[in-house]
Amino acid sequence: MNYSKEAKDLEFAYKVRRALNESAESLPAPTLDRLAQARKLALSRKKQEAPVAVKVFKGVLAGNSGFSFQGPGSWMGKLGLVLPLLVLVVGLLGIYEYEQQQNINELADIDTAVLVDELPPAAYVDTGFSAYLNKTEE
Repeated sequence: MNYSKEAKDLEFAYKVRRALNESAESLPAPTLDRLAQARKLALSRKKQEAPVAVKVFKGVLAGNSGFSFQGPGSWMGKLGLVLPLLVLVVGLLGIYEYEQQQNINELADIDTAVLVDELPPAAYVDTGFSAYLNKTEE
């Protein structure tokens, strides 16, 4: 059913109710009594609504029925919220430390190459020597 059809049905129901209420005042008393008795009979025959059963499952440790994994108030629930954040922070710190160690190793390799080389360290600082190296590479 679409919205406009439901709105039209509801409007029609209001009009019918209004018309019945207006015409009920003009009905004779015995007819009103019979209608009231019919209403009471219909209400008494109405099916009783069956109680609704809802099953709720909770994670409970064996042997301890009072301990629940669920709910924000339990310590396991809080741990479930904090643990992923803690793992993320530790992982990021591990990556940072690894990158720093790689950087230190690269600098150590460069220092070793400079110290083992036949040229004196002063040659690397000389601007004329840098220009000579650039010319020979081309």
